[in-house]
Amino acid sequence: MGGTPPSYQGHRYPVEIIAHCVWRYFRFPLSFREAGELMLQRGVLVSHETVRRWCATFGQAYANGLRRRRPRPGDKWHLDEVFIKVSGELKYLWRAVDQDGNVLDILVQSRRDTAAARRFFRRLLKTTRTVPRVLVTDRLRSYGAAHRQVMPSVEHRSHKGLNNRAENSHQPTRQRERAMKGFRSVGAAQRFLAAFSGISPHFRPHRHLMTASNYRTEMTLRFAIWDQITGAANLPTTA
Repeated sequence: MGGTPPSYQGHRYPVEIIAHCVWRYFRFPLSFREAGELMLQRGVLVSHETVRRWCATFGQAYANGLRRRRPRPGDKWHLDEVFIKVSGELKYLWRAVDQDGNVLDILVQSRRDTAAARRFFRRLLKTTRTVPRVLVTDRLRSYGAAHRQVMPSVEHRSHKGLNNRAENSHQPTRQRERAMKGFRSVGAAQRFLAAFSGISPHFRPHRHLMTASNYRTEMTLRFAIWDQITGAANLPTTA
């Protein structure tokens, strides 16, 4: 179930405007100002600060709603970590996806040692509430040490060539990082990427595996789910 849509009490704009702005910001490499300008083209006057507040208030709630709609994670998890820039300093973005490419969780950390890997493993188990059959990672030794401490019964495959699925899932993040010119703080990066990793993949089906008609059908379904979790589907229809 998708759960109850968030409350919009105290917001003077209707839910469809709020949800549409949040969708645009997390789906496309836009700034808050650019998202506001696109709404102006449609005759809706929204400041960039209002768009920012909407994304901060509702982005994670929408992402959580979408995750609750997904099936249980697969039993084969791919883990990877990449550099990101935070206030000009290099940090590490840890990411886990299942064999179907669904993002399980992300975590921004300052290190990529055993303690950092262990923390991410424990967070994954708590978030997914399940234990995988297989872990696939690159050859970073921290994975092996953390695996022995947290999930010793799980099969661990460590090989660079096996982990392309996790590495490919970083590409949309790289696109946004370039558009945003890095992140201002670790907290800001974690908040944005947590919502982004829940919303963006929902609107990125495997287009190359679909015919045009199947793609349109799939996207129509996904927009219907979006309307349900945001509450836009509950709006009264007009004659």
